[in-house]
Amino acid sequence: MSKEKKIYWTVTIIAMVLIVLPSYFAPREYLNETIRRMEFPSYFGLELDILKIVGAVIILIPVIPTMFKEWSYVGFGILLLSASLAHWLIDGTAKGIAPLVPFAILAVSYYYFRKLNYAK
Repeated sequence: MSKEKKIYWTVTIIAMVLIVLPSYFAPREYLNETIRRMEFPSYFGLELDILKIVGAVIILIPVIPTMFKEWSYVGFGILLLSASLAHWLIDGTAKGIAPLVPFAILAVSYYYFRKLNYAK
């Protein structure tokens, strides 16, 4: 396996862990309260959980066509930037910066995804 592939898979797995797992390890009451405080509908958390899993599966399974992976990256990018803005406006700057960490890691993953799939 090439150095670029190792970097891609390492960074991609870290990004998916940071994006998907907090929904399952944070206390459910805290997550529900946050959704309520931001005035999102009550089903929004379930919707996010399902779509995060679908996006992670699409990105992590190699045989899925690159077009679907591209859209999963777009979806995660929109999710993280929207989360950053929402938390910044409701909870303050510190909480608004937190989603930018997985966003930066996702950007590195996407850079290597493009490099491995389109640089020929």
